[in-house]
Amino acid sequence: MGERELSERGAETRTLILDTALAAFAESGFRGTSVRDIATRCGLTHPALIYHFPTKADLLMAVLTRRDDSEGTAAGYDELRGRALLDHLVETARRNAARRGVVELYATLSGEATATDHPAHAYFVRRYASLRRDVTRAYREAAEAGELDPRIVPSLAAAQLVALMDGLQVQWLLDPSVDMAETLEAHLAAQFA
Repeated sequence: MGERELSERGAETRTLILDTALAAFAESGFRGTSVRDIATRCGLTHPALIYHFPTKADLLMAVLTRRDDSEGTAAGYDELRGRALLDHLVETARRNAARRGVVELYATLSGEATATDHPAHAYFVRRYASLRRDVTRAYREAAEAGELDPRIVPSLAAAQLVALMDGLQVQWLLDPSVDMAETLEAHLAAQFA
């Protein structure tokens, strides 16, 4: 087998591991999931899995990073401004309604990661700070464009929107009849002129 074939096979194995780990972490959280279980689900030995991801924390961070990279790249997230960024969050909620595993993963891990010794603690601290900063910027840009109700304070509205998104995800996980996107759209509509 040539070097290229080995590289492609390794990439396929890594993808299988990451997809399987995402599902396992979503089902049982980080602490309730073992690397051996993920290896078994993949049809791999434990040593084969740790060849690709030496620790469970490495695997978790690879799962989170892969998901963030694919979401941001696909949407052109960094180029979105003002209302377009806020509308993107509504579309993300709409897409998430078809990705229960991803929603479960983030809901479970964000709760677990409040413990400072959790391997994803720093990741979620950075993620929430970045999200609030981006959403604050979007609200500020919408205000500067004259689109936002003048009573809305961008930094407070950002924190409220992020909290609403997280709360809607938990409600939806418990009761799939909750329409996350529709609720976010109604919330934003009340804030814009």
